[in-house]
Amino acid sequence: PVTGTLAVLNGGTGVTTSTGSGANVLGTSPSISGAVMTTMASSVITSGTAVASTSGTSIDFTSIPSWVKRITVMFQGVSTNGSSIVQVQLGYSGGVEITGYVSSAFTSNTNNSTSTTGFLLGGNSGATYTRCGNAEICLMGSNLWCFSYSGGVAVAGGGEVGGGNKTTTGTLDRVRITTVNGTDTFDAGSINILYE
Repeated sequence: PVTGTLAVLNGGTGVTTSTGSGANVLGTSPSISGAVMTTMASSVITSGTAVASTSGTSIDFTSIPSWVKRITVMFQGVSTNGSSIVQVQLGYSGGVEITGYVSSAFTSNTNNSTSTTGFLLGGNSGATYTRCGNAEICLMGSNLWCFSYSGGVAVAGGGEVGGGNKTTTGTLDRVRITTVNGTDTFDAGSINILYE
């Protein structure tokens, strides 16, 4: 253990002392709690829990921490029972916001679509569409979030891209996946998020 007075070497002057004991003197920061380093949480990628998109008209991921700067929404074999386009919406403690989006998307074998009610996944949809892809939502600053999506539709055989932006009223803490009409039901696949 280091218990005495140590001379400063390499041209230094004076002395330094240590009150440590044992083989090593360790600091207290950062600390590790489970898989997350508590003082470096914003640099750690955290996975949500995958949700089966096999029922219901919307799927919510909540309790997203206030320090998050990027969210990735992952879609695996997601489809609905109708023709309304799947969209992603943002929210905060006051609820999910359904206006103020600037969004457009394109499906290579169909057409382009735009929306102000959410971020679109593709330019068209149908009950036979099965989507796989990733959507990224990144914080630009002052609650302004930018959205990008790339994926494909297995049954229709088309590639899809989308983009947009949205300024939330409050600090984002939730993401909702639903359809433009809000009434079509999910009937296949799964969805999960990563955030950092």
